[in-house]
Amino acid sequence: MSPKRGERAAPPPVGDEFDLRFATSEAANGWDELSHHAPGNLRRAFERIRSTPRAHDSPERHHRLKGKLGATIWKGQTLECWQYEVTGGGRIWYLVDDANRTAWITYAGTGHPKATD
Repeated sequence: MSPKRGERAAPPPVGDEFDLRFATSEAANGWDELSHHAPGNLRRAFERIRSTPRAHDSPERHHRLKGKLGATIWKGQTLECWQYEVTGGGRIWYLVDDANRTAWITYAGTGHPKATD
């Protein structure tokens, strides 16, 4: 069965790790699509986001979104929006919720999000 909105993307976090959860059912479906298309890359993205959601050591692959896409209101809080490039076209967009140590996955898929078109 495919994951749904609000569900965890994988096993629970350990120690200081962030919890990864799906913000929408579409993001959960996209994650599943990525898992079939690029499982190794998705695993590396998962581990990186979970351990260091604001990593700056690979800015071409992992960075905060720019302009009006750089922040959004989620459950009454303004949260930073970040992107991880899983493949040449595949992306994960997520919100960094420090208060709950959660990365809310708002988009996952094998193509560019429509918001960037």
